[in-house]
Amino acid sequence: MLTRNKAFPNGPIFKPAKQSVPVELDSNEDDVKSFRNELIEYIIPTQMMFVSGETGDPSAETTGIIEDIVRQQVIEILTQCNELAIRGGNRAIQTIHLFFIIRNDKAKTARLKTFLSWKDVRKTAKDSTEEKGADADIGGDDPIGGADIAGSGGPIVGDTVKRNKRAKITLPWDVQGYFSEQVPEREDEEDEDEEEMTTASLQRLKTADERTKDMSRDDYIHWSECRQASFTFRKGKRFREWAGFGIVTDSRPNDDIIDILGFLTFEMVQTLTEEALRVKAEEDISKNKSGVDSSPSLKRKRETGLFDHPEEGRTPVGPTHVREAFRRLQEKALGPKLKIAKLINGNRALVRSKLQLI
Repeated sequence: MLTRNKAFPNGPIFKPAKQSVPVELDSNEDDVKSFRNELIEYIIPTQMMFVSGETGDPSAETTGIIEDIVRQQVIEILTQCNELAIRGGNRAIQTIHLFFIIRNDKAKTARLKTFLSWKDVRKTAKDSTEEKGADADIGGDDPIGGADIAGSGGPIVGDTVKRNKRAKITLPWDVQGYFSEQVPEREDEEDEDEEEMTTASLQRLKTADERTKDMSRDDYIHWSECRQASFTFRKGKRFREWAGFGIVTDSRPNDDIIDILGFLTFEMVQTLTEEALRVKAEEDISKNKSGVDSSPSLKRKRETGLFDHPEEGRTPVGPTHVREAFRRLQEKALGPKLKIAKLINGNRALVRSKLQLI
């Protein structure tokens, strides 16, 4: 049972409803336990949280809460996708079901479209490179190594560029999906989702620039490597067991489903960490204004001046910050439903609702 956070006494009480699918869905307990330990001890704290702005060393309890939240979110996603597949008469979960679940978040939908488009470009470019390499080997006595010549009947450079061009993904509920014939695309044309994605991407780039502007070359290389952290890369089998494939849903996921879930899990950790950092910053400001110091020292804390050096030993986010961040994200996802419930039942009433995706 969730109670009101002591650090935020004015916050409303929020209690999500019990889930129909249990969290512990270990089909192979040893592999799942090993995978969870790897997430809690290495991938989440030293890579994903570090990229998201947490430069401290969070406790195992903190990262364990984040891992548990992300796992519940993945199980909820698979449950909803399985229901959509059954209602649509599909035997397996498809990428369109995942898009449908996150359709209200236009910026995330646009980022996922871009992610899948570039994945298809890389796959096409790899296949074309392999074909070109095979042609080069077959060329034999060709003085230019089997290269294509205009007018010789082989593909020219323009065809290769056109074939490797990023394809635009159209969803059935988009306006373009209402018509059998499509208007030719223009290079300078952007839809509303892409504009929102551009705004969110610029904000993230600005935040990343602020985090890395004082880094050394080696630190920046390490930070760039941490940006490639994933729940799924080279961990597909263990991820399927951890997420509950075969229990939540009987369908075997394809590579695109696993890649999309890997994309979403990284965004979940990033969103939780950024919100927890904001919660901790608000708590620190409140403590400084009230004169309360969490350190055991009884000495009065000296006020920092304009030209003072930054304080050392910043404490990392804790379990209370993560729980408060999760509560805020759930409240934000509920939106108007929570306001209506408060008006009907009172501002301090206990609001029961389904688990919302973050």
